[in-house]
Amino acid sequence: MKSLLILGAGGFGHMIQETAFLLGYEDVVFLDDAVKDKDVVGKCCDYKSFLEKYDTAVAALGDNNMRLYWTEKLMEAGYHVPAIIHPSAVISQSAVIGNGTFVMQKAVVNTHTVIEHGVLINSGAVVDHDSYVAKGTHISLNSVVKANCNIAAKQKVEAGEVIFSTRRKIDGVEDRDLEDAIYAFGFGPRCSYVKPFGAGHINETYAVYMPGEDGDELSYVLQRVNSNVFKDPAGVMENIFGVTEYLRNVIRSEGGDPDRETLAYIKTKSGANYFEDSEGEPWRCYNFIPDSECYQLVEEPEQFYQSGSSFGHFLKQLGDYPASKLHETIPDFHNTVKRFEAFEVALKRDLKNRKAGCRPEIDFVLKRKDDCAVLVSRQEDGTLPLRVTHNDTKLNNILFDSKSGKGLCIIDLDTIMPGLAANDFGDSIRFGAATAAEDEKNLDLVHFDLSLYELYVKGYLEETKDVLTKEEIESLPWGARLMTLECGIRFLTDYLQGDTYFKTDYPEHNLVRARTQFRLVDEMEQCFEKMREIVREICINNQRRKNGSFAGCRCGRGAEDPFFCILGDFFSF
Repeated sequence: MKSLLILGAGGFGHMIQETAFLLGYEDVVFLDDAVKDKDVVGKCCDYKSFLEKYDTAVAALGDNNMRLYWTEKLMEAGYHVPAIIHPSAVISQSAVIGNGTFVMQKAVVNTHTVIEHGVLINSGAVVDHDSYVAKGTHISLNSVVKANCNIAAKQKVEAGEVIFSTRRKIDGVEDRDLEDAIYAFGFGPRCSYVKPFGAGHINETYAVYMPGEDGDELSYVLQRVNSNVFKDPAGVMENIFGVTEYLRNVIRSEGGDPDRETLAYIKTKSGANYFEDSEGEPWRCYNFIPDSECYQLVEEPEQFYQSGSSFGHFLKQLGDYPASKLHETIPDFHNTVKRFEAFEVALKRDLKNRKAGCRPEIDFVLKRKDDCAVLVSRQEDGTLPLRVTHNDTKLNNILFDSKSGKGLCIIDLDTIMPGLAANDFGDSIRFGAATAAEDEKNLDLVHFDLSLYELYVKGYLEETKDVLTKEEIESLPWGARLMTLECGIRFLTDYLQGDTYFKTDYPEHNLVRARTQFRLVDEMEQCFEKMREIVREICINNQRRKNGSFAGCRCGRGAEDPFFCILGDFFSF
């Protein structure tokens, strides 16, 4: 016969007796110090005397202290002290219910919640997922304990009360907005620690570590987006989600791994593309890609070839993506004419009285006013088509596979917008074909490496040879030259305005950056014909490999110069 001994024969005790009968207990009796009834067989202090006859017992006492005290006494005495759960209650299979806990009519205990021993979850109460209810607690009638709460031992949640999420201390998190973002994306209950990550100029970036099988693992990258730069965060994130979700299908069709070859952005718990903190600043999050690495400078020539191949493949993969769907989140981002005009305004205003200290750099820019219009005019007259472009194609915006050393994934997609192929190409060259960092103070160390340029052209055109038009190909050397000039103009403009855009470490930081860019421009100008010749020769070699032979040249120039058959007159500007 299935029997149960209940300590406490009051109203609550009789509720447990009825529940016990529903659960299949046949002999249910009480111990109580005050109540006299046919089912009361002794006083509470007699509990040890009944162990042999009733090896299963619970303490059905409404007072939290008494219920916990007697539950632990019964456990110490060797009784089996089960949880008593009413058949109408809803308990998740992943929930943990402690000894001597009572879950009453129509109560709900959700996923991954832990209820310690001696707890009373009363009728109609809800304890939502990932919460922790400590021993001796009473969750009263129709109360709600929301997700990720911690209820202290012997606490009483009053009838109808709503308890909101309890936040735990996360190592490395001192800022409330960062904490809010971590919880907004659902990492708060389990996150191990957070620390700064990366070396970007614009956004604040954090590595989020989560518990793994072999210890803490870097699992997510969390960023606070600089709203002074990206004034349309909704547009930025709509662009990013649209492009990355499209890329997943392209990568899958190519037989690749979409979880490693493009970023996987995460929506907030409320389903939004990004989280907005108390100051109105946007936060976004994506999965970290393990076994990958990022380079700030070219360490091996092969890396720059892989960089060209990666960005070329990226443009090719997005060849059919409708550029018209993209928001222009930073209007005229690579409009070099507009950048020159902004420079002229900053120069005229000279807000920080810095003009006198950078006269050579100012003169360098003013002498190249006409150059600024070379690509812009060809875009405006339709000669150069708009494509889906990255617009920030530095080497450090590529993840390389740690094992193969090959380019794996394009990152930092804030500036995905309609743009020119030449601008993406040129930004890569100005950053990666330099022999020193862009803030190197010693200009004797700063040079344009033509051999690295050639490697990048080779990797880039191998991927884009069937995508780019003749006019786009001939614009590539100009892209290198003008993107480097434009970047230098932007650094110098920010310096004149008081460093409001780029992060700086010291007062002259932006001026130093401008000087390195102008040194590179100067060297590119000196070898510009060679830069054009390299593009031409690589195009010829690519076409030879594709066709195998150029016999029967239709243009009359002859097979000895077959490139003109394919593209017509080359480098017309």
